[in-house]
Amino acid sequence: MTDDAPPPDGPPDEIVSLPKAIGALFADLPGILTDRVRLLSLELRRATNALGQMVALGLLAAILVATAWLAFWVGLAAAFLALGVAWPWIVALVLFINLSAAAWCVQRVKRLAPLLALPATLRRLSDADDLEGDLHRQHEQERQDADELQQQRQRERRRQQETEHPDG
Repeated sequence: MTDDAPPPDGPPDEIVSLPKAIGALFADLPGILTDRVRLLSLELRRATNALGQMVALGLLAAILVATAWLAFWVGLAAAFLALGVAWPWIVALVLFINLSAAAWCVQRVKRLAPLLALPATLRRLSDADDLEGDLHRQHEQERQDADELQQQRQRERRRQQETEHPDG
């Protein structure tokens, strides 16, 4: 089997060496980082614009839904009036239903509020803190054990020296 690959062009000193390649990489690094930061900046600007539009459209939708809600209740009240139900009962019914729905919303918000504190992340971070603390305590215990072992060896050497040279 023959090797059909052509020899490298130019003398060996022109072939890129590892240090030259690393140097070139470090030389390109600021440009690469600048490009990434610029891309992040442009995307954040676009995301900010999109968020602003989303908020405005959400408010518009809320106004339209509120208008439709009012129209629904006016229509329902008119239907009850046509059936002969008195105004006070219609108003009481509308208030009861709306206040019940509002109470349910408030209750749901109260149940969701603890999630804003990022409990899983805090648990994970506190687990990491606990692990770090455990590692620190373990390191301290190992250091204390090593100190005690060293002191014990020193005491044994002193005893041994005292038994070998009792007149000291």
